[in-house]
Amino acid sequence: MITIDINPVAFSIGPVHVTWYGITVAVAVLTLLAWVWRVRKKSHLSDNTIFTAALVGIISGIIVSRLLHVIDQWQYYIANPGKIIGGEGLTIWGAVLGAALGVWIYSLISKNFRFGALGDLIAPGIILAQAIGRVGCIVNGCCYGLESDAICAIIYQNPYSYGPIGIPVLPTQFFEIVYDLFVFGVLLALRGRFKPAGSLFLIYLSLYSAWRLFIELLRPGTPFLFGMHQAQLIGIVVLLICLPQIALKTRWVKKEDVIK
Repeated sequence: MITIDINPVAFSIGPVHVTWYGITVAVAVLTLLAWVWRVRKKSHLSDNTIFTAALVGIISGIIVSRLLHVIDQWQYYIANPGKIIGGEGLTIWGAVLGAALGVWIYSLISKNFRFGALGDLIAPGIILAQAIGRVGCIVNGCCYGLESDAICAIIYQNPYSYGPIGIPVLPTQFFEIVYDLFVFGVLLALRGRFKPAGSLFLIYLSLYSAWRLFIELLRPGTPFLFGMHQAQLIGIVVLLICLPQIALKTRWVKKEDVIK
């Protein structure tokens, strides 16, 4: 078993506490922005359009991520309304879908680019950023798995950890990091292989949705509806939307214009 005795707070500046989770999320966002910057020439977008799309995506992603967290933990926040506005709880699904929604709306307004084409280009960067963000979850102690005596189990010992202190649990955060990196490799290999535009983005959403349906079975979590976690329900909805689109519209083509 692996013991983790790390304070979630990396350092403090007066009353402001900077957490390792916040640092890794920032690194994840910067990684995604770096990826977008790397592939910008392929999208034929101006730097101004890319900057605006990134800003819209970050803001909408944070808002929806926080919103889904509050909805998921509504019993707590209805009793503590003063804590609704804040950033201590975020969801990956909210960040992904919120950012996608924001950028899609921006693409309709600006008419400077097609959302599907841009989604295909940045999909590998999104899943890579998710893997980095999960590192923060390991240190923070959140998103842990069920109690287990498996050799790979982790035990949180720091009293400020968000994980159960002294109880061995499955390292589901680590499992997701491995899976995200696997999907990252798959998406890299599939770039330029599908049409129409947006197909690779749909494949990314489908692969991640299937994963959340599985991994949530290994997490204690809070039942949201029909005995399932919120992430599972969102995953089902996303699959019901994406899979028919992939089956009816996506087609395999010769590899072309692959980004170097």
